[in-house]
Amino acid sequence: MTDDNKEVKIEEVSINDTIDNTSATAENTKVEELTQQLADMNDKYLRLAAELENTRRRSALDAQSRARNSAMSVAQKILPVMDAVGAALKHAPDDAGIKSMALALESAFNDIGITKIESVGQTLNPIHHNAIQVIESPEHASNTIVDEMQTGYMFDDTVLRTAMVIVAK
Repeated sequence: MTDDNKEVKIEEVSINDTIDNTSATAENTKVEELTQQLADMNDKYLRLAAELENTRRRSALDAQSRARNSAMSVAQKILPVMDAVGAALKHAPDDAGIKSMALALESAFNDIGITKIESVGQTLNPIHHNAIQVIESPEHASNTIVDEMQTGYMFDDTVLRTAMVIVAK
């Protein structure tokens, strides 16, 4: 065989095939870029949503704290009125008007969460009681509160005012 008889195979490559491959690669790259952008934006959205929720929660807690502090401030201003009504009730225990005022104040205190600190007969608790005097008392155990000079009050779980008490030695 002569060189002339050699069969030559020529693969036909069309320009369209090359353009299609390039276009497909460009489309894949574009899809990957858009997918990454979507993932980034979704991450930013989730972070902003979490930050917004945290801000709302902090704001609600701050508002609750301000309301609680305000209520405690008002309650502390009313305590002397309660003391005066209590003193008046000791001097005139049968006076219906004083009894009525005392009951109304106690009811209002209970409604807003203010309670008296129990003292007489209790063991001294420095968180709730302020011992202003210590006396010898053979009928009481040591550190037992014998008398209360000024009533103490709690607002929920916070001490508004400690009770001033006399303690047995």
